Amino acid sequence: MTSIGAFISGCSGMSLTAAERQFFARTNPFGLILFRRNCETPDQLKALTTAFRESVGRKNAPVFIDQEGGRVQRLGPPSNAWRKYPAAKLFGECYAENPLVALRSARNVGRLMAEDLITAGITANCVPVLDVPQPGAHEIIGSRAYSTRIDQIMALARAHAAGFADGGVLPVIKHIPGHGRAQADSHMELPVVEATRAELEAIDFPPFAAMADAPMGMTAHVVYTALDKTAPATLSRKVIANIIRKQIGFRGLLMTDDLSMKALAGSYTEKTRSALDAGCDLVLHCNGEMDQMEEVAAAAGALKGKALARARAALKAARKPQAFDRKQALKDLESLVSR
Repeated sequence: MTSIGAFISGCSGMSLTAAERQFFARTNPFGLILFRRNCETPDQLKALTTAFRESVGRKNAPVFIDQEGGRVQRLGPPSNAWRKYPAAKLFGECYAENPLVALRSARNVGRLMAEDLITAGITANCVPVLDVPQPGAHEIIGSRAYSTRIDQIMALARAHAAGFADGGVLPVIKHIPGHGRAQADSHMELPVVEATRAELEAIDFPPFAAMADAPMGMTAHVVYTALDKTAPATLSRKVIANIIRKQIGFRGLLMTDDLSMKALAGSYTEKTRSALDAGCDLVLHCNGEMDQMEEVAAAAGALKGKALARARAALKAARKPQAFDRKQALKDLESLVSR
């Protein structure tokens, strides 16, 4: 049996090219991640995800997406095939009025979203966002955060993630150990956070610690000078070993944020090896450019040891979709999107 590659890959379009099929069959990535360029209709998506699994020869190969709601919604408008979903911030606004309704809504909306994903063959969602926004930070997180209050983030994220899990979709917590203070967009440049360790421990880490039992998590491309003066969390042994694994206590499969984001410098070989050497279990490469995909695959090598064990454990955490009150869920969704 071909070993599983220690990377998650994107693809270029709405169906796999012959070259992509050959690449996936040869390199056997752990999973596939989809973006709006890949999503047109449920049937088209189902054919795409099926083709990926056929290429790698693994029926349980995970397919990922960033389906948060709000401005980060890969399945949705302008396509009429999927519903519009609320940004996480709206759950927080609802919580301020009625915590019980907000928690029910977060779980119900997650369950509805999971149904969309599972129908299309998507089995993992990069949600919840556990970042705590701070005054003066870049708006890249903004409405993607549930609240500015730690207790509300913890409660709503847990409920939202439970809804996805109820629908058979694995949640991926992000961006560990916290992107809420960043004054730059890591898609475009490397943010440097100069908060003290005490400030990070009091505000940024707690939501991640509260969900340290999540099956999968994603690192932040952010430098925290109090933790490591030069390396972003994704590439920092100090941050991954001492903070993410030890202090926060995250036990799940740890993946990088997208290696093609401009926050990380160097070749794809350098970035891939640095992330894995730092303690990430696998790397994420999203843009679907074949020359980069080849470089990442070659540098990543195979999942092995503790990383392979965590990958297997993450997949075993998936549940069969559970029954739910669809009528109430749709009411909750309508109430949120009409706010």
